[in-house]
Amino acid sequence: MTSVIIVSYNSAEHLRQCLSSIENCEVIVVDNASTDGSGDIIESEFTNVVLIRNQKNIGFGAANNQGLKSATGEFALLLNPDAYANQGAIALLSDFISNRDNVIACGGSLWFEDGSLQDSACNELTLWAVFCEQTYLEKLFKRSLLFSPYWVSWRCRSSCKVAQVMGACLMLRRVDGEFPLFDERFFLYCEDTELCKRLSSIGELWYVPEAKFIHYLGSSSTGQRWKAIGYYNRGKELYFKIHKGSLAYVMCLMLNRMGAMMRSSVWIVLTIMSLGMVSKCRRRLVDWLRVLFAPIDPYVHWSNAN
Repeated sequence: MTSVIIVSYNSAEHLRQCLSSIENCEVIVVDNASTDGSGDIIESEFTNVVLIRNQKNIGFGAANNQGLKSATGEFALLLNPDAYANQGAIALLSDFISNRDNVIACGGSLWFEDGSLQDSACNELTLWAVFCEQTYLEKLFKRSLLFSPYWVSWRCRSSCKVAQVMGACLMLRRVDGEFPLFDERFFLYCEDTELCKRLSSIGELWYVPEAKFIHYLGSSSTGQRWKAIGYYNRGKELYFKIHKGSLAYVMCLMLNRMGAMMRSSVWIVLTIMSLGMVSKCRRRLVDWLRVLFAPIDPYVHWSNAN
């Protein structure tokens, strides 16, 4: 049996569809103190779902760890509440990992509602990848092996070995009877990058595009774009600090701030050119200035407010 673990934070809009798409699995929802009635929906409409209610938002990784410790299945699928499985997708992942003892984790392909593919499998995170991201080289040369060194989903037409699959749809096998756990120093974003880095020393990670999931990308984030970017930047920096050392950490931090400065400069120019009359320009400018001047450790300053 497979256990499906869903961490919910104000995800009522998509939670019903997500839960309804899961077939023949143990389902555990860990609710991070939602205020939109997510927990009530589960208790009233999905009585077969195990619900763990937290009194505060403890973060994505820590909440998933709660679910992983409670799971009784042979495998555990971590699934975002704003994603839902196509028919047979979860069974396909379970069959894939159960038939390959060398595979420690695998993930399915994530798709937008319009049928276009999302980036959900990638190479190992490097400073070069961060540089390409922050300078827009990654977007300008998305299909170039030189300037798009991170995402690989677009060139995996069939199942392939990768360095990482995203935590939005990640299936794990037990190691010595226990599921691998997230590093709880991460609050939101890049905790899956760090986990996959550790998993790669135990076994192989595979991307299985035949297992398809629809993902409403971004709807399960903090709801404030600038905070989401701040958390994401901090996650990258913490990853480098843990696995690459202090110098790599400082370089990543500088690249992230450089990227925020570049974007702030662009929106300053656009705001001046529009004489401040275009609200989108003003909003984007404020957002990127907030990212630029965000605290070094937003976990300490922001997490208690979520």
